[in-house]
Amino acid sequence: MARRTFFGREIVKVLYSFGCVPVSREGSHIRLRYEHPETDEVRNVDVPQHDEIAIGTLRSIADQCGADDFEAWCEWVDNHA
Repeated sequence: MARRTFFGREIVKVLYSFGCVPVSREGSHIRLRYEHPETDEVRNVDVPQHDEIAIGTLRSIADQCGADDFEAWCEWVDNHA
């Protein structure tokens, strides 16, 4: 089972390395944008820059990323952090 405790900067680092680009920052949140190169799908993901992201917020980030399986998404982030 993958860990479920992540810092905001870890998630931003992983998403950035997979093609997301920062488009804005408002307060303690960074908005990242991902444009799929083949399907033209666009996703915006808001990530708070907190020391430890609450589990509900983490699930919301996974949903914004398009994850179907939360556990698998956590494992993916953990493997690339």
